[in-house]
Amino acid sequence: MKLYYSPGACSLSPHILLRELGLPFELEKVDGRAGKTEKGTDFRTVNPKGAVPTLELDDGQRLTEGPAIVQYLADRRPEAGLVPPAGTMERYRVQEWLNYVTSELHKRFSPLFNPKTPAEWKASLREQIAAQLDYVAGALGERPYLMGERPTVADFYLYVILSWGRVVEIDLGRWPSLKAYWKRIAARPSVKAAAQAEGLV
Repeated sequence: MKLYYSPGACSLSPHILLRELGLPFELEKVDGRAGKTEKGTDFRTVNPKGAVPTLELDDGQRLTEGPAIVQYLADRRPEAGLVPPAGTMERYRVQEWLNYVTSELHKRFSPLFNPKTPAEWKASLREQIAAQLDYVAGALGERPYLMGERPTVADFYLYVILSWGRVVEIDLGRWPSLKAYWKRIAARPSVKAAAQAEGLV
């Protein structure tokens, strides 16, 4: 398999998962602004959406959208327990979290990286994100992970989004449980390895 990624972007989530699961893979970096891969390929010929992550399978098929990719990967190694079995309520709860992270948190963080976003809008987005993180912190409670004692694919996605706070002036110190949660995931060997491979540390 090959993962097309941009350093520190949401593609970090499936990158971490590939390492967590011990699946064989290769990486190809994408320059989003130039629209080119590190090998000089026009990225839109790989993914017409022009966005990472994109996972190229061994048979040549390509899968896009982070929440779909991480579930696909976790289903390759069900014994790892990073996604509950299909058809169970626990699986739907993980999908519920994946959808919340992607549609509510991810999409509100993204404009904060755009230098053309007006300052007033950025301030409003930070307020909205803070309210959403209030919810996440409350839902997490004292549990180590979103679903309880073990991490799932949703935790790695949320970890990546929370990591962006340092770049866009959202201090996790306001939510001690979320800060401890972020540190807990950051300490995992798979997370450290992925961050090092992407040049983030």
